[in-house]
Amino acid sequence: LDCPAMTHSPGTRLGGYEILSPLGAGGMGEVYRARDLRLGREVAVKVLPAALSASPDRLARFEREARTVAALNHPNIVILHSIEEADGAPFLTLELVEGERLDSGLAPGGLPVSRVLALAIPLADALAAAHDRGVVHRDLKPANVMVTGEGRVKVLDFGLAKLAEEAQSLDETATVAANAQISRDGQVVGTAPYMAPEQIRGGAVDARADLFALGVILYELLGGRRPFAGKTGPDVSSAILRDPPPPLHALRGDLPPDLERIVARCLEKDPERRVQTAKDVRNELELLRRTLESGVEPSASSARHAPATEQPSIAVLPFVNRSRDEDDEYFADGLTDELLTVLAKIKGLRVAARSSAFHFKGKGATVDEVGRALNVATVLEGTVRKAGARVRIAVQLVKVADGYQLWSETYDRTLEDIFAVQDDIAQSVVKELRSTLLGEAADSGASGEARAEVQAAARDRGENDEAHRLFLRGRFLVERLGPGDITQGIEVLRQAIALNPRHALAWTWLSYAHEYQAGYGLAPVAEGYARAREAVMQALALAPDLAEPHLALGTIQKMHDWDWKSAERSFRRALELEPDNSKALHLAASLAQYLGEGEEAVRLGRRALELDPLAAGGHISLGMTYRALGRNAEAEECFRQGLEISPGRIGTRLALCAVLTEMGRLDEALATAEEEGEEWARLTGLAIVHHLAGRPEASVAALERLVGEYAEDAAVQIACVHALRGETENAFTWLDRAYAQRDAGLPGLKLEPALRSLHGDPRWPALLARMGLAD
Repeated sequence: LDCPAMTHSPGTRLGGYEILSPLGAGGMGEVYRARDLRLGREVAVKVLPAALSASPDRLARFEREARTVAALNHPNIVILHSIEEADGAPFLTLELVEGERLDSGLAPGGLPVSRVLALAIPLADALAAAHDRGVVHRDLKPANVMVTGEGRVKVLDFGLAKLAEEAQSLDETATVAANAQISRDGQVVGTAPYMAPEQIRGGAVDARADLFALGVILYELLGGRRPFAGKTGPDVSSAILRDPPPPLHALRGDLPPDLERIVARCLEKDPERRVQTAKDVRNELELLRRTLESGVEPSASSARHAPATEQPSIAVLPFVNRSRDEDDEYFADGLTDELLTVLAKIKGLRVAARSSAFHFKGKGATVDEVGRALNVATVLEGTVRKAGARVRIAVQLVKVADGYQLWSETYDRTLEDIFAVQDDIAQSVVKELRSTLLGEAADSGASGEARAEVQAAARDRGENDEAHRLFLRGRFLVERLGPGDITQGIEVLRQAIALNPRHALAWTWLSYAHEYQAGYGLAPVAEGYARAREAVMQALALAPDLAEPHLALGTIQKMHDWDWKSAERSFRRALELEPDNSKALHLAASLAQYLGEGEEAVRLGRRALELDPLAAGGHISLGMTYRALGRNAEAEECFRQGLEISPGRIGTRLALCAVLTEMGRLDEALATAEEEGEEWARLTGLAIVHHLAGRPEASVAALERLVGEYAEDAAVQIACVHALRGETENAFTWLDRAYAQRDAGLPGLKLEPALRSLHGDPRWPALLARMGLAD
């Protein structure tokens, strides 16, 4: 090490210690290798230089380090032997750790996953032990981590930490470490590339700042580079405050998705969204290591983590409507949908799911941003300009890695041959992807093969172009979910069916429309589901090998019939037809949760999100499963991700409120409930939080309003409030009412945490048996 201007030279004495050599120097002192002349052992001696010991602030920090390190006793934290003084200079004697600093073992392409876990687990364990004692490091970095010759991790230099003296017990000290304001406002302490955003701003710093630093270290160990780069310190600080880190899977393709997720949670810029405890990090890393060592394949799609050059992949962004008439928006969206549908059926081509691609609609995202978010190698984008019967479509295929335009074309056609144009685009895309990414020759044989594949994929469109255009408009209206839109969509879909009674997709979406009407209270439940069933059976008769009708039927069987075995068969058939159908995976995951198969629900939900990472509903559904399993930190993360993607989604803040109450964070839960836009959900959250916070009058007032205004729509929520309030009789009364109403929330009762107080009542197994959910 380069140790200029050290105060003590080799051979000099410091009390009962002989200085052997310098080890390092920093703002908090000088460190030497020394021999303990009394015990004949070598130790590390840390000295505060005389020039600095005169500073009360520096001296106070030095004494704080002594108390901090003395309070810790952990195999992965350096051991403090003694606190001494010589010639007015205070110094510490510590365990001499011999080995290499962590920063000397970094590899350009990252370390093997097994090696990273071997380093990360003890490092997280050391932080957990420190945080349990109220100690926050505040300067965690590779230079402050040693790896001994035996491979043991040792965390050094707690010189910037603070002992939370006000805590009296381990639980209390952990709480203090999580909440105390360690640094004064405006005071920046730490090392820039590893500092959390709140440190850089000079604000309040707690244990979660160490977890951010841990995330930076893990990212660096895995990726071979830091997540936030810059030529100067201010540049790095700016990146930490504002820029998302490049996804790790973009740097290497062999990472388990769980490991990437753990690192991403550590690197959340908002401490409230960051993983909350080092124990959680350690436990997740340990679980991942056991899974990998057992030989069980992690819950990853090999396609997702394969380098993009090994499997052609594409995102089709919503085409931009350049027409003067805003009503032509459906036409641009429909053209995008059709290309997605066709391309998704091409073997060997991975296509980003529709909901994730449509997340970028109107947001002006760059190709690079889309590629990183959806993990695709290419992006297809285009514009549509419609004037009367004439249409101009301009498209381009862009390579994400370098922004290079692989192919572009402009089509001037009439509406009569619009679908032929669409097929031309799909054929060109398939041919270009194969020649560019797989190295296949772009000969006439390849062109013919691409044409045949596209024609086979497009067979479900039917032969009546006008009927198909009406189908596209009807689906566009139904998906908007407004009461008037659904009604109008039903009328347009019926027009499409009148022109082409064999249009299976039009029948399928007519089924969805009637189901939505029943589910949202826009039509009588029995009547709406009866019409939905009639329509989907027509679709299945016409196209039994089409996945979408099986999903529509399975949804009816799950949400209305409570026929779990039939729903399972429908979803299984859809997945047989389209194994990578993210919608089918989401539905199968929710069914597994209803049946109490929590781990299977997690597996299916994660797989769905790998294929459709920006699906708000997918994140929320997975969050529900995590909450049911008691994995609240993961549930919170899922709910917040869902809200980030879809801030106005009904009921999501209620779900987040519920998990926050279960974590004891009642103030946050109250604020979250008050932000819920849907009145029944807001009242449910308020009734629960006020009760748990010891405000019975406010809880009763919210519950009375909920019952008075939403008895027909929120029977399950009312039952949950009564159960949490210990009012068992009322809870069962409302569950019986929910059963009679075929309440859509009732199928999830088996794993609902709010109803656990009812499990010992004999009426509980009887209710599960009536629902067909008994074990």
